Amino acid sequence: MGFSGFPDEALIFYEGLVADNSKAYWTAHKELYETGVRTPMLALMDELEPEFGPAHLFRPHRDVRFARDKSPYKTHQGAYCGVGVEGVGYYVQVDADGLYVAAGWWMPGDQVLRYREALDDDTAGPLLEEILAALPGDLTVGGERLKTRPRGTPEDHPRLDLLRHKTLHAGRRFEPEPWLHTPETLDRVRSTWRALVPLVDWQRRHLS
Repeated sequence: MGFSGFPDEALIFYEGLVADNSKAYWTAHKELYETGVRTPMLALMDELEPEFGPAHLFRPHRDVRFARDKSPYKTHQGAYCGVGVEGVGYYVQVDADGLYVAAGWWMPGDQVLRYREALDDDTAGPLLEEILAALPGDLTVGGERLKTRPRGTPEDHPRLDLLRHKTLHAGRRFEPEPWLHTPETLDRVRSTWRALVPLVDWQRRHLS
C-alpha cells in the first residue's frame, strides 16, 4: 500500500505516551502504534527510497542504561536515510506536536576535525556559508555547539560562528494540520529534503 498520511491516532498515541510513559500504556496501545505510527512511517520511507535511498526506522525503546530519565519509550518515531557518511543524512519524525523534517550531520567525533579543516579552506568554507544563506527562511539551522571558540582559532576568523558547531543540521517543524493525514505529507517531506540536498552534499564530501 502507498503512503496515505499519518492518522490522527498517531498523535493521540503519543499524547498518551507523554502522559504515561510506561510499559502498561505501551502494551495496551501497541496495536495503535503498529497501525497508526510504524506502518505509515514505513510506507512514507518506501515512497522516498527511490530518491533518497533506504531508510532506517529507529527503535521505540530508549537506552536508559546511563540516563537519569528512566522513561522506557521515545515520545516520537524517527526515520533516517543515510548517505554513506556516518551521522550524515535525512531525518523525519512524527510525534504529538506534528512532524519534524531535517537533514544534516548529527554525529560528533573525528568528523569535527574534518569539518573545521573544511571551514578553514578558502573554497569549501565560503561555499558552506552560501549554502546556509540560501536555505528557505522557515528552515532552522541547529546542532551541538561550543560555548567558546575552538582552541587555537583566532578571534577574527571569518567563519567563527560555524566553527563552534560540533554537529550541524537544519529542519522545519510542521504543526498538526489536516494535510498531515493525507498524502500531502509526502510532498512536504520530499520538498524539505530536496531543499537540504546542497547541505548534505557538502557534508558528504568534506566529512567522509
